[in-house]
Amino acid sequence: MLLPVFKDLIKPQWRKIFEELKLSGPLPVSELSRRVGASYMAVKQQCEKLQKIGYLARRRMPRTEVGRPEIFYHLAEPAYALFPQAGMSFTLELLDGLRQLYGESFADKLLFQYFEKQQEAWQKRLEKYPSLVEKVQKLLAMREKEGCLMRWEHDPASGFKIEILHHPLQQIFDHYPRAIAMEQRMLEQLIGSRITRREELAHAGLAAHVILEIAAS
Repeated sequence: MLLPVFKDLIKPQWRKIFEELKLSGPLPVSELSRRVGASYMAVKQQCEKLQKIGYLARRRMPRTEVGRPEIFYHLAEPAYALFPQAGMSFTLELLDGLRQLYGESFADKLLFQYFEKQQEAWQKRLEKYPSLVEKVQKLLAMREKEGCLMRWEHDPASGFKIEILHHPLQQIFDHYPRAIAMEQRMLEQLIGSRITRREELAHAGLAAHVILEIAAS
């Protein structure tokens, strides 16, 4: 039931817990241990570990009989990413279908609207940072949370050099290259400074990495 890549990476006992809670909903440790075929203490320890790192949550449920409320464990939001989602292939098929129905520019209009809304949301979080350096550093932190993998360096004399090693929208950019300029324009407006974009090979034979440069103010 989990994505194949996670089946290979996640501990087998964790995988059983995730899949059982996905199938059954919230369960107490006593019932969960019975269903996954492990001891009560082993499952309790695993659930506590998974709660600590954010993949499980727990709630107290009142007993039908006299006694203390019983603790039930259930999947927390980060755990849902472990299961198959419609994902990028669905997004691309949807954009392609809309383009066929409504014309070549329709997908670009939707992407433009997406970046406008993202800019509006991020702008509110950047307003309290007065300097360019603070804005860029905060923006990089927000982008990392969105799934961008980056290396960056800052020189007070020359500015920022940012190497993007992975971008969650890369497949969108490959199919709709105008979205690259939309994102760059959004980033420039967020920080109030011009961004220079280029591609370069990190190593021979590997795909190009995107380099963003922001000059010191």
